[in-house]
Amino acid sequence: MTLALLLLTTLAACADAPEASHSPSPVPRSSDGPAVVTGAQRLVNERFRPLDGMRVGLVTNHTARVDTADGGPGHLIDRLHEAPNVIVGALFGPEHGIRGDAEAGAGVSGGRDATTGAPVHSLYGASKKPTQAQLRGLDALVFDMQDVGARFYTYISTMGYAMQAAAEAGIPFVVLDRPNPIGDRVEGFGMEPRHESFVGLYPVPVTHGLTVGELARMITGEGWLDGLEGLDLRVVEMEAYRRGMPWEDTGLPWIPPSPNVPDVETARVYPGTAFFEGTTASEGRGTRVPFTHVGAPWVDADALAQSLTEAGLPGVRFEPATFTPVDLPGQGTNPKWEGRAISGVRLTVTDPAAFRPVATGVWVVAGVYAQAEGNDRRDYVKADWLAKLAGTDRLRRMLTDGTSPDSIAAAWEAEAEAFAERAEPYRLYE
Repeated sequence: MTLALLLLTTLAACADAPEASHSPSPVPRSSDGPAVVTGAQRLVNERFRPLDGMRVGLVTNHTARVDTADGGPGHLIDRLHEAPNVIVGALFGPEHGIRGDAEAGAGVSGGRDATTGAPVHSLYGASKKPTQAQLRGLDALVFDMQDVGARFYTYISTMGYAMQAAAEAGIPFVVLDRPNPIGDRVEGFGMEPRHESFVGLYPVPVTHGLTVGELARMITGEGWLDGLEGLDLRVVEMEAYRRGMPWEDTGLPWIPPSPNVPDVETARVYPGTAFFEGTTASEGRGTRVPFTHVGAPWVDADALAQSLTEAGLPGVRFEPATFTPVDLPGQGTNPKWEGRAISGVRLTVTDPAAFRPVATGVWVVAGVYAQAEGNDRRDYVKADWLAKLAGTDRLRRMLTDGTSPDSIAAAWEAEAEAFAERAEPYRLYE
């Protein structure tokens, strides 16, 4: 199956997914104004002139959507393969794989692409960084993937390691920029060096408010990774994109970047409700509504929804919810509380501009913890994993000490503001 056909299948599957319970080639859109032209689409529109005569490696997955020659949905790999002035020399797949169908944490294998004949190397298996042997003969390494804007979403870690590999090989690293779907809000504790991991490679807050192109500039400029001093970093900027632009205004279709982020609504709550992965409560894996539905067997759903509603959190609505995690191959294998009825809440974002995903996530995690008793309370926090997600052990300590969610959010405010100011020189969009 070609990647273009695969993408068409993915788009159709997204359109048929069950609903959760209660410039030159414009992208079609329903609202007025220009549609955003991604960096990848600009490259296509410019007939790949910035890569003219190059043999390139592409770090990518199924989200690298561009228009086909007749204006339909296609994939960047296929358009590059069609171009007479560029050769696809190698493909590199991140977590979830080139096709995006491997579940979180599952190893990804390599192979050979049937369309281009290029070798496919996994960056989520034995190695998370391209080897120099894999880059041999390449003139540039190109990165194009849809990120979600959260520090612990691993695509930006893959980008950093690929940047290091390109610098070692002495070849340009080209980032094809795409929107940050959750906007430019900066929230959460910064990542402390002792908690550095593949889900936290940079000293940035949980939501950094940058596009991948802007983040690549900051990684290089701030020297966050070794060996980038001589990197030839090139960012192909978007057209008609505004900083903090709501996804709906971009006119771009949502291609789920991973199996458990099926829509932009999920992407918006993910930076906060993903903290549930660091607890014994359910983050909704094993259901068709992960991260928007969270809870635990001990929760009084009505009471939790009421207390969260009374907190007056901006841009979000809470409703009592029940769900039962089941084994969903490719999306949620062996989920927490499999086969057990879970009570909790459903989060619905009502105002993306006002919504604070990380602070909201802390409120919900604290609300579920407050209802726990006995062993459920004692075992609630998975200390190491929560520290990796939060970037610090401070969240665990404040949570278990009974610190109010408002005080927890206030504790990161100064460092979030300092980061936003430090990031300003690296921004590309007004």
